[in-house]
Amino acid sequence: MTTTLAGGRAARRQTMRRIRPRRSPATLLLLAVWAGAVGVLWLWWHNTPSIADQNGKILNAGRITGLLAGYLMALVVLQMARVPALERRVGSDRVTRWHAMSGRYTLCLVFAHVFLIMWGYALQAGKTLSDIVQQTIDSVNQLPDMGKAAIGTGLFLLIGLSSIGAVRRRIPYDTWYHVHLLTYGAVFLTFWHQITTGNDFALTPLAKTVWYGLYGTVTALVVWYRILTPIRLNLRHRMYVEAVIEETPGIVSVLIGGRKLHRMGAEAGQFFRWRFLAPGMRFSSHPYSLSAAPRPNMLRITVKAIGDHSTRLRELRPGMKVWAEGPYGAMTSQRRTRGKVLLVAGGVGITPMRALFETLPGAAGDITLLYRANTTQDLALWDELAKIADERGARLMYAVNSPDGERPDISADSLRRKLPDIDNHDVFMCGPPGFAQSVYEALRGAGVPARRIHHESFEM
Repeated sequence: MTTTLAGGRAARRQTMRRIRPRRSPATLLLLAVWAGAVGVLWLWWHNTPSIADQNGKILNAGRITGLLAGYLMALVVLQMARVPALERRVGSDRVTRWHAMSGRYTLCLVFAHVFLIMWGYALQAGKTLSDIVQQTIDSVNQLPDMGKAAIGTGLFLLIGLSSIGAVRRRIPYDTWYHVHLLTYGAVFLTFWHQITTGNDFALTPLAKTVWYGLYGTVTALVVWYRILTPIRLNLRHRMYVEAVIEETPGIVSVLIGGRKLHRMGAEAGQFFRWRFLAPGMRFSSHPYSLSAAPRPNMLRITVKAIGDHSTRLRELRPGMKVWAEGPYGAMTSQRRTRGKVLLVAGGVGITPMRALFETLPGAAGDITLLYRANTTQDLALWDELAKIADERGARLMYAVNSPDGERPDISADSLRRKLPDIDNHDVFMCGPPGFAQSVYEALRGAGVPARRIHHESFEM
């Protein structure tokens, strides 16, 4: 059995919109980040006298790594705040990559800061490098707020270990996600010793004010967008499970009812973080894309059973309360720059592509969807896709394995044969990482510029 949500007045209105590409502010944001880092370096330089001996070099290296670590901590939390300007304009996947990269740099700087400062303190006390452990214990016991900083550093270590690829693949997603939330506590605990023991803030009161302003602004954004905004959204729209329908073996659609859902600001191609208030699922929040354009009284997600949470979705009962955060993601019609569009979906990656296939502006022949699956039985939502293609005059193609298991050819040559003008297309794609990488390489080989290949993942 399949659901049928093709057409719809709101969706048809969207197909008539003009193409108005929205530029990403990513470059300006990165320039601002680097400007802030330069400001931190200037603060250190301004408060640093001439360095005459080895001990001074070690302590000042510890100071600059500490200042930069403190600055990056604020950015790490900012990247977790779900600020709409970042999530919807830059893209959740890019913000997630920034967060991961910033987190790695922060951990390296934190551990370098601890090692260098403790080494410098040991040399000041007439000790040697071998006494660094005892010096660390003495500093934690004697200096203000160092106990909190030690706990925060331990939390950073735990978070870093859980984020190593080999470790993350072996622990449940919910465990990793909740461990990751300890970042807030780690930053809070390490913040105070920066103010009380930081020489730069003692010498430059303005710097202390700026530091408080930076952390205060980030804290306000987290509280607003991660706590207050979701509360307001869910109290206003009061979402619940309306139905759960099996599309194909292992793939279900969850129909979500509520009040005035079309006013949530969601667009085709975006996703929410969903929390279903059912026994055993209340503390699990997972990202799933919309698989149809938002309706006034209905949203829909379509999910493949690949883990404990997604498998349990088929057990949801009508009337079950739903808590959502979002919408997130920048893979929307706002990215489009050309009249013609190719949508490429791999497996359950069809969900955002199906919504875009329905709503992207375009005349007959402008929109093409290529759907990759292992077998024809795995082509979820196919009846809906065929109906949309027929109504809009769009092209619908599929690529499945041959009866003997041979994979279809999706190469630069095959893409050019199917779409001779492919180099004049925008391309939106969604699918497993390996599939997305191979298609990306084929598209580049077919002459599609990288700036017109739009792909987004949402793992955080």
